[in-house]
Amino acid sequence: MLRHLPVFLSNRTPMGLSLSLGLAACALLTACSGGTATAPTSPVVPILAATVAQKDMPVQLQAIGSVEAYSAVSVKTQVTGELTGVYFLEGTDVRKGDLLFTLDKRPFEAELKKQEANLEHDIAQAKLAHLDAERYGTLYKGGVISQQQYDQTQSNAEALDAAVQADKAAVENARVQLIYCSIYSPISGRTGTLMIHQGNMIKANDTPFLVNINQVEPIRVAFTVPEQYLAEIKRFSTAGKLAVQAAIQGDSRPAVGKLSFIDNTVDAATGTIKLKGEFANTDRRLWPGQFVNVTLVLHTQPHAVVVPTQAVQNGQEGQFVFVIKPDSTVEARPIRVNRTSAGEAVVDAGLAAGERVVTDGQLRLVPGSKVSIKSGLAPQSVAGGDGKPTARLAYPIREHEPQS
Repeated sequence: MLRHLPVFLSNRTPMGLSLSLGLAACALLTACSGGTATAPTSPVVPILAATVAQKDMPVQLQAIGSVEAYSAVSVKTQVTGELTGVYFLEGTDVRKGDLLFTLDKRPFEAELKKQEANLEHDIAQAKLAHLDAERYGTLYKGGVISQQQYDQTQSNAEALDAAVQADKAAVENARVQLIYCSIYSPISGRTGTLMIHQGNMIKANDTPFLVNINQVEPIRVAFTVPEQYLAEIKRFSTAGKLAVQAAIQGDSRPAVGKLSFIDNTVDAATGTIKLKGEFANTDRRLWPGQFVNVTLVLHTQPHAVVVPTQAVQNGQEGQFVFVIKPDSTVEARPIRVNRTSAGEAVVDAGLAAGERVVTDGQLRLVPGSKVSIKSGLAPQSVAGGDGKPTARLAYPIREHEPQS
């Protein structure tokens, strides 16, 4: 701080000396102050920017789903006996009709022979009874025997005919029991853990089952959505089966299938409706019991205005973005966001395609700030190989409204 210098002037000091001292003091003050003060200028804020795009965007529902086998069979034996053969390796594929297990057939072959012998015996007895009935019929007509004797022979013949039919049924049952000694795969699928090994005695329809077979081609994915979307799902599904995507953790390519099932009841406890999608699964990427991120595509919104979600800011009066004007200054413009989708926001009102918005550096901006776009990669829209977006959307979903 500049100290005041004592200056002693008398009435006899010459006028020129006084003026010189005043000019010197002014020069000293100017030198200490560093020159004339200038008004502060606003700094140029470095930012990242992106261009507002316009493209077709799918309207989707997102949920967590679980993979289910298209069909599952727990293989059990229908007869009791010793397990004598296993004809597959656990965890391998089998086809419908392939031999899986055999049981000891000898007791069942013996039983079949026994029943066949009984059948032959009763057939012979029935033949003899019919011959007796014919003879007694002739005698009855001649008046040699009574009506009661004739009726008795007819009854014996008919009883033996019934015995023959019973024997035939017993023979057929013995054959079926013998067939049950060979267990064949009822479906094509993949086997699980072998629960009982060769040499064990097994009982008919006992627990545990022998092996479980899951059909994985095709396969289903079950998921639930809030009941408030049921009307939209039914409305859009009338035009055809809706597309369903199943994203697997660690796999960038989602599996694509069709909606195949809408439950007939809303779960009153959770307020959700159960849906299922069917997938060809020829590459076996979906596996029973697996959890996946499911996306149900309802329809496609054409010519949607899209910006990166990083550009959308929240203020006291709602959502807004910083729009870059031609003079490199920004303005805060309110917008109405319909929904977000994997890094992109669909804007119903407030923006037009081709405008540029700030995606990074908003904290240093105020309306009217001067900006400079940093060299680097700006956030890009997420799109598939065909140029169309492949994003999954989150709740809530609102109906598309035209731009104002």
